[in-house]
Amino acid sequence: MGRAGRHRVESVYRQKGGMMFETAADISSILSIDIGLLIGLLVLARLLDPARSRDRMLFGITAAMLLVIYALWRWHDTLPASASSVEGSWQYLFFAFEALAIAYTLTSIVILFRSTDRSRQADVAQYQMEQAGQFPAVDIFICTYDEPLEVLERSILTALALDYPNATVWVLDDTRRTWLRDYCAETGARYVTRSDNEKAKAGNLNNALRVTAAQTNSPVILVLDADFAVHPDFLRRTVGLLLSKPQVGVVQTPQFYCNPDPIQHNLLAAQSWVDDQRFFFDVFQPAKDGWGCAFCVGTSFVVRRDLLTELGGFPDQAISEDINLTYALLAKGFETWWLNERLSTGLSAEGIPEYITQRSRWCLGTIQVALLRDGPLLGSGFSLIQRWQYLHGIMNWLCKPYLVLLLVAPSIYWFAGIPAFEADYLSFLRYGLPALLGQMIYMAWVSRSRTLPLFMEATHAISAFAVTATLVSAAVKPFGRPFKITNKGGDRSEPTTHWKFAALFGLISLSSAASIVWAFVSPYAASEISPLDFFNLLWAGVAMLIAFIAFLVCFELGRGEMLFDVNEAVHLASGSEIIRGRLTVLSTSSARMFCEGRSAQLMTGFARLHLDLLGWIDAEIADRNDTFIGLRLRPTAAQGKTLATWLFGLLDENVASTASMTGTLAGTIRKGWRGG
Repeated sequence: MGRAGRHRVESVYRQKGGMMFETAADISSILSIDIGLLIGLLVLARLLDPARSRDRMLFGITAAMLLVIYALWRWHDTLPASASSVEGSWQYLFFAFEALAIAYTLTSIVILFRSTDRSRQADVAQYQMEQAGQFPAVDIFICTYDEPLEVLERSILTALALDYPNATVWVLDDTRRTWLRDYCAETGARYVTRSDNEKAKAGNLNNALRVTAAQTNSPVILVLDADFAVHPDFLRRTVGLLLSKPQVGVVQTPQFYCNPDPIQHNLLAAQSWVDDQRFFFDVFQPAKDGWGCAFCVGTSFVVRRDLLTELGGFPDQAISEDINLTYALLAKGFETWWLNERLSTGLSAEGIPEYITQRSRWCLGTIQVALLRDGPLLGSGFSLIQRWQYLHGIMNWLCKPYLVLLLVAPSIYWFAGIPAFEADYLSFLRYGLPALLGQMIYMAWVSRSRTLPLFMEATHAISAFAVTATLVSAAVKPFGRPFKITNKGGDRSEPTTHWKFAALFGLISLSSAASIVWAFVSPYAASEISPLDFFNLLWAGVAMLIAFIAFLVCFELGRGEMLFDVNEAVHLASGSEIIRGRLTVLSTSSARMFCEGRSAQLMTGFARLHLDLLGWIDAEIADRNDTFIGLRLRPTAAQGKTLATWLFGLLDENVASTASMTGTLAGTIRKGWRGG
C-alpha cells in the first residue's frame, strides 16, 4: 500500500505538470512555520475585539486567506488530471463537497463582518411607550400539539404573568384536548382549536388569526411554541421596537434552553459544552441582521397583524413557516429585526431521535422555501444580498454530506486503496494545517468561546447522515411530506440506547481504528510508511475520535426533574424546631437547603419551608447530612403555579453559555469510562 501510494502521488504530479505549491524539504521547517502562525493567530485573538467590525474584518480576512491558499493547493496539486476512473471520480466528488464547505465558510466570514445590537433601540422604544402610557394590544398565540401539561403550563403561566397591561393569551390546541380547555378556563387563558390539522403549525396559526380577528383583533401577535416560557418584560422589550419603524414586520428574539440537549447531557458536559444553536442565535443572527437579513425562527417573536392580513396569513407553502414568513415580508419591503436578549426559554430536543428529526425538518423546510415560485431564489422583489443570504442558509445544509465523506474516507483508502485526495502529510502540514488553525481560532474568537474542535464536528455528525438522506429525498420529492413535530416532555428517567445510530458511528469509529492497525499488520503493508499513508493514518485517527464521540452520545442517560441553582434565604420548620439556611437547588417538586453547623440533624419527617415568594410550603425531608437537607415539596395548586412561573420565567440559566475544552473532555472521558 505504501509503495502504491507513493507511485500514485508521483503519477498525479506528472499528469498535472508539476506542483504549483512547493513543500519544504523537512518537517522541522514546516512545523516552525506552523508554530509561528499559531502564535500569531493567538496574539490576534488576544488583541482584537470581536465586538468591533474592523477587528472582525481583519481577523476574518486573515483566516479566509489561509483557507483560500489551501483551496488553491487542493485544486492544483492534489487532484488527478481527469475523473474518468473510479478513483478519479471519488476524488472529484470529495473535492466538490469540500469546495462547497469552503465556499460556505468564506461566505460566513464575510457575513460576520457585520453585526447589529438592537438593545439600545429597544431601550428607547420601551421608554417612549411607557412614557406615553400607550401599550398596543397583543394577542399571544401558544401553539401546542400533544405536549403534556408539565410542559404547557410553563408557557401558559408565564404568558399570563407578563408585565404588560394589554395582552390576551390564546392556547392553540391542535389535538383537541378537553382537559386543556378546562385548564385554560381555570387559569384565565383562552382556548382555540379546529376540526383538523391541515397545514400543520401554519394552519393552526391562521385559524387563530381568524378567530381572534372577530374578538380582540390586536395589532400585535406574539407567537410561542408550547415549551417556551417568557420573561415578564418580553412584550415591553419587543412591542415598542416592532412599531418603532414602519419597515419592521417582525421582531425575533433568540431561543435559549433550560435543559441540556442530548449531546450536552449524554457527554456529561451540560456545564462545559454549548448547544449547537448558540453560535447561530448569539453570533450569526445579529450578523445577518447587520445585512438586513435576520429571519424568524418560529417562536418567541412578535409580528404585525396588518402585515399578516396583507400576506393572507402565515405562509403555509413550506413546513418552515418561520423563514417563509420573513422572506414573504422581505419581498414587500418589510424586515425582521433581531433583538439579541434572553427573553424566553424553552426545551431543547431531549432525545437523539427528536434532535435528528428537528434538524432534518429544518433542512427540508429551507429547501422547500428556496423552491417556491415566490421564494427568495425564484421570486421577484428580492435584492441580490437577500438572495445571497438565503443561498448561504442552503449551503449550510448542503455541507452536511461533506462531513459524512470526511468520516468514511480514511476507511475507503485503507481497505479499498482509493484516496479521497492524494497528498503527503508534509504538504498538508504546510497548507492544510494553517487553514485548520485559522478556522478553529477565528471561530472560537468570533463566537466568544462557543465552539470546540472535534466536539463541534461530532455534534454535526449526529444529524449529518439523516440530513444527507433528507437532501437526497428532497431532490426527488421536496413537497408533500407530513410535518414532524419534536416531542417534548414525558418520562425520560430510564437510560436508552439508540442502536441504529450507535451501530453506525461505532462501525465508523471501529473501521477507522482497524484501518490504523491494518496499515501495520496488512500482508501488503510496506516496510516503510509512505507520506500518503501517514497522512491517511492521521486522518483515520481524527475520524475515529469524532465518530467515537458521536457513538457515546447514542447511549442516552436518564433525565431527572429540571433543577435550578438558587441562592435564597429560607426557614425550615419541623415539629418545634425552626432553622435558618440558604436554598441552593430548587425545582417545582424538590429543594436542597444548606444549613450551618449540625442543624440539619434536628430535622426529620414532615416539615414546612418558608420562601419569601410563596410563604410556607409543605415539604417532606428526603435526605440529609451534617450540612444539607434534601426536601420533597408539596405546594398547593396556587403555590405550584407561582413556583413554575418564577422558575421558568426568571431562573432559567442552568446550562453552559460558553464552552470549556477541559470540562467537555472530562465529561466525555467519564462517559466513556462508564461504558455509556
